[in-house]
Amino acid sequence: MSITASRRTTSVIAALAAVPLFVALAGCATASSEAGSGDGGDETVKIGVVGKGDAQWAPFVEAAAEEGITVELVDFGSYEQPNPALTEGEIDLNQFQHIVYLAEYNSASGSDLTPIGSTAIYPLGLYSQKYDDVDDIPEGETVAVPDDASNQARALLVLQSAGLIELKSGGTIFSDLADVDTEKSKVEVTALEAALIPTSLPDVAAAIINNDFVEDAGLSFDDAIAQDDPEDANALPYVNIFAARAEDADNETYLKLVEIFQTNEDVQAGLIESSGDTAVPLQTPVEDLVASLEKVQEDTEANK
Repeated sequence: MSITASRRTTSVIAALAAVPLFVALAGCATASSEAGSGDGGDETVKIGVVGKGDAQWAPFVEAAAEEGITVELVDFGSYEQPNPALTEGEIDLNQFQHIVYLAEYNSASGSDLTPIGSTAIYPLGLYSQKYDDVDDIPEGETVAVPDDASNQARALLVLQSAGLIELKSGGTIFSDLADVDTEKSKVEVTALEAALIPTSLPDVAAAIINNDFVEDAGLSFDDAIAQDDPEDANALPYVNIFAARAEDADNETYLKLVEIFQTNEDVQAGLIESSGDTAVPLQTPVEDLVASLEKVQEDTEANK
């Protein structure tokens, strides 16, 4: 999520536990009053990101300038900072998170930030040293998933989509091992510390490995035998987004910037490059993003 590079996106909620880094907020006193006028002419829009140096941003700024929009990227060193900055009007938009993370923030803060466009999803993969295809995994074998809550829920959804397990609830962002219907599932599931799963891969039939550890384990993202399906409704909450304040959801300038990001070839090439070729660019309808946010927020509130 950006959190854009895949090694930063696997679990944005998990990033909350990270030690906060230095936050670069130079020149970010207030959001530009010029942005959002929608009446043409040069406009300046401040966008909060995590990873200003990612390959998609330079061509994005250039493409926006060609449309008469000056983009000022505000680089944050910590995932905890861009949403409060947007809420307080210090920036106009941000692009660093998926829907689950935004729902958690809105629920905790009482804010009403909303998605105005999708960027990409960074699939979470299932890997195996024993089998080349999910269908080859025998019944009763063991598959490992991360033991932290947010990654575990997403991992179980991947296993369900792959036909290896069935979840009693149908699957939510709060699913855990207790939600696995063992009688209807093909495999048994065990939870291990995420960092230890790569070294445990020889001991299980397959394992969900966080993107952070795939290359460190000597694996390639191409080695995944299953992963999130961007078309699966269960994957929608993990789509990365541009976020705005609710009152700016229909701002023509902001929507134009989303369009530029989604359609400019150089921007898209940079997005894929900065993710290690794992990003799946998306143009998800905004109404679907909003509906997903509302559902995740409802689930978050109910789960408190």
